[in-house]
Amino acid sequence: MVSLLHFPGLPRCVKQLTALAGLGAVLCAGSAPAYATAESAAIAALAQTPADITVTGRVIDETGGGLPGVNVVVKGTSNGTSTDPEGRYTITAPDNGTLVFSFVGYNPQEVAIGGRTTIDINLAPNTQALGEVVVTGYGTQSKRDLTGAVARVEGTEIVNQPVQTATQALQGKIAGVQITNNGAPNSQPVVRIRGTGTLLAGANPLYVVDGVQTTDIRNLSNADIATIDVLKDASAAAIYGVRGANGVIIITTKQGKEGKPVLSYSATGGFKQAARLVDMASADQYVNYLGDVSPTTNIPDFSGTTNWYDEILRRSTFQNHNLAVSGASENVRYYFSGNLLQDDGIVINNRFKRLTVRSNTAFDLSDKVTISSQASFSHANTRDVNIGAAYGNAYRASPIIAAKMGDRYGNTSAFGNVGNPLLDIEKNNNKSLENRLQSTFAVDVKPVTALTLRSAINLDLNYNNRRVYDYQYRNDEVTFLTSGGNQRVDRSNLNVTQNNNFRYLWENTATFQQRFLDKHDLTVLVGTVVEQGFDNQFSAARRDVPVDPNQWYLNAGDPNSSVNASEASKDSRLSYLGRINYAFLDRYLFTTNLRHDATSRFNRDRRNGFFPSVGLGWVISDEAFLKGNTILNFLKLRASYGQLGNDQIPANSYIVTANANIPYVFNGQPVLGATITDIKDQDVRWETTTEYDFAVEFGLLDNRLTGEVTYYDKTTSDALIPINIPGILGDPNNQFITNAADITNQGVEAALNWRTNIGESPDWSYNIGVNATFNKNRIAELNGGQALFAGGVNGTVTRSDNGVAAGSFYLLDAIGVYQSADEIVSGPRSTFDPKVGDLKYADKNGDGVVDLLDRSYFGSYQPPIYYGINGGLNFRNVDFSFVFSGNLNNKVYNAKKQARNASTDNVEASFADDRWTATNPTNSDPRALISSMPNSTYFLESGSFMRLTNVVVGYTVPVAALERFRMTSFRVFAAAQNVFTVTNYSGFTPELAGGPLDSGIELNSYPISRTITLGLNVNFK
Repeated sequence: MVSLLHFPGLPRCVKQLTALAGLGAVLCAGSAPAYATAESAAIAALAQTPADITVTGRVIDETGGGLPGVNVVVKGTSNGTSTDPEGRYTITAPDNGTLVFSFVGYNPQEVAIGGRTTIDINLAPNTQALGEVVVTGYGTQSKRDLTGAVARVEGTEIVNQPVQTATQALQGKIAGVQITNNGAPNSQPVVRIRGTGTLLAGANPLYVVDGVQTTDIRNLSNADIATIDVLKDASAAAIYGVRGANGVIIITTKQGKEGKPVLSYSATGGFKQAARLVDMASADQYVNYLGDVSPTTNIPDFSGTTNWYDEILRRSTFQNHNLAVSGASENVRYYFSGNLLQDDGIVINNRFKRLTVRSNTAFDLSDKVTISSQASFSHANTRDVNIGAAYGNAYRASPIIAAKMGDRYGNTSAFGNVGNPLLDIEKNNNKSLENRLQSTFAVDVKPVTALTLRSAINLDLNYNNRRVYDYQYRNDEVTFLTSGGNQRVDRSNLNVTQNNNFRYLWENTATFQQRFLDKHDLTVLVGTVVEQGFDNQFSAARRDVPVDPNQWYLNAGDPNSSVNASEASKDSRLSYLGRINYAFLDRYLFTTNLRHDATSRFNRDRRNGFFPSVGLGWVISDEAFLKGNTILNFLKLRASYGQLGNDQIPANSYIVTANANIPYVFNGQPVLGATITDIKDQDVRWETTTEYDFAVEFGLLDNRLTGEVTYYDKTTSDALIPINIPGILGDPNNQFITNAADITNQGVEAALNWRTNIGESPDWSYNIGVNATFNKNRIAELNGGQALFAGGVNGTVTRSDNGVAAGSFYLLDAIGVYQSADEIVSGPRSTFDPKVGDLKYADKNGDGVVDLLDRSYFGSYQPPIYYGINGGLNFRNVDFSFVFSGNLNNKVYNAKKQARNASTDNVEASFADDRWTATNPTNSDPRALISSMPNSTYFLESGSFMRLTNVVVGYTVPVAALERFRMTSFRVFAAAQNVFTVTNYSGFTPELAGGPLDSGIELNSYPISRTITLGLNVNFK
């Protein structure tokens, strides 16, 4: 450009030409020296113009491990990026510019580029806010300043696990949180935080997703999750009042980060198979067994052995894809994503597909006003299977009957009164479609610096349509290889169900936050919450609907067989809340929460509840007498007290209702009348949970070793239970629901984490963490000792009563096997008509008779100890992580082994070999398993287990190799879920979900699956 000044014929005055090279003057060319002067000045200016260069590097923490998600911004611009999972980054910047590195909980750093193309940074923790900032409900707080029990899991820890819900991925990661998974696609894990605190009023925790309060997060894509914060004690959860009695899990989804737009894609794909199966008797073992227990049974002409689990189970596929674009400018932040998940269950015909799209945006209208929205829509398509019938029948069906030949089935019911499991599944079509929308729209206003006013409306809409079609088939030779038996459906049946749920919350809060005199930190929150929900369900059924799926509509069936039902419920709450957080000198901490709730689920005189909490903390490590301590870096004591309410009962629990239009004959004439269906307690009231919490938190050896130990004492008063009432009152089941029990959970949580480098090199680092929970659950003040019974096959197997855990097993004590007739005659008289080779039961009450009065307690499914072990190893671009989880000293009941329909039912291979016979007079297993066997400890087993829950191995491609592909990061990984389980339990799994009264009973549970996947994460410029 400057060389043009030498061309003859240029205008005598050249304006602004050289200004492009940094000269603002007008150069007048009158002589050769003037030209020379201009050229020299222009060249000098060009030499001073900064040139853009590509800078790469890695950001590490105090242990040498890579820090993901660190913001890297060119100072004074909106040009920025963030570090990948290994802490690496790439950014284009002027060679004389400055890079600003910032991350929550760490001191920001500004580094002059100085022409360098590689800049590695070591971020130091912010000692004024040690640890992460956690979400505490209607606000955030440094974990260092907390007085309640709050635990955090980052989204990066769960995103690569091949699971549908985030709660599945939490297993083994947090002390005090017990996760019990189910192997069925789209199943919801059972979550218990610090034990079971209720029997009937809903024991699941509250989930808060970007402000939307729910009890179900199966619609949420794990790839959208930024953080998960678990509020475990009453002090931490008290701000949620009536909704927080069982703990609160707060999920925050991702937001756009300042810098250029980032396009991200992640994919996971693999297969699933049964993690553990029971070996059933082979044909030879089975025939030998039948020869003893049913010698008159005719053995069919069939060669080979039918493995019924092989017939109904399969190796299925799993895939998960997520595409997202995010970014931010000075005034706008955005995150958009789409997720497709497909989980074909390990039972044949089982399928689940879910599409989720998300939009998170925020707009700063000014420095005082921000509007934001988070919206998620999901569409789920599920094909469920008749697992209840099929899995139980697969356990009992004879191995000498063919499963299927051509289009005809083996007739297991004609041979042994057991349905063909394959037919159970293939002759049932159960599909559902679910559409769900969750959204939050909020306005934040800061009239002054210290005050934030916020108004937010949260919506949750769920529409579910289910269609179940049962095919017609008869017990003839058209359907079966041989005719007979009782497995038949004489008329096809179509059942259609529609569930529509709508719920909204309107939250208005004001938050004042100010630091005074550099000593006093004060945050005051006040607010109101208005909530309303409406549920509507309709179901209808007709028979004789044609087999063609195109005609699966109600009007295609027999109108005379029509059955219809419809019900609805509506509930509302009005709440006032307040919280004060105060810190003096950043080491003396005080928190109090106050919440007043009014709910429509109780009558007018009982619907108001007031739930307070208070917490104290002392950061001892900031005291002068510990300053300069090179071993102890952080030490905090905290204590808290709080109360919470629970109203999770049906909306009409206190309202006496009647069924109308009931046919009745009056004065010899048919009329329509009404009848009361249930006796209700109109004084039913809140369950109230009161909790005390004492804890110590510490960090040692430059915070490479961190941990906390917590003691808690939680009591639920006025727990809702059913109590017996006289039959003369006309209640259908002679019971009604009232507040008549207390439940206590006392325990200790401990968590210990170690993270450091190996040697001096930052290339090697590792971490290991252990957490354990010791919990004692007991029932007290049960109304007059009216125990609660639940679960089982031949009667109930659990009894919940004063002084024992909820859902305790109440059984006869099997103490051996009768070896002779003399032993039967000489022992206590048994009401179970024993024969030689049958089980022998203890006469517990010593009355000389063995009967049901000799039952006693033998533990429960609730584990007194549950734990997790987490670890990881990093070497340069390679990462490895694992999670173990397990229970200790709890019990499970093998009800499937007890469930006998006939002597021809199959048995396990080990029983066929080890059972009592005249030549094998064992004292462990009886001669046969028969249908009349009472509930006893013979079927009770240890529920202790240790499972390798998850393992991940990954490799991150060096940034330099990605430049030409316009990528900022590329990682590939392999992951496995439920790799192996160490247990003495003989069944399919010792992990058995259920309700508070009937957990730990294995009967027809969906099998736990092992998942092996490969995946990738890639970010584009």
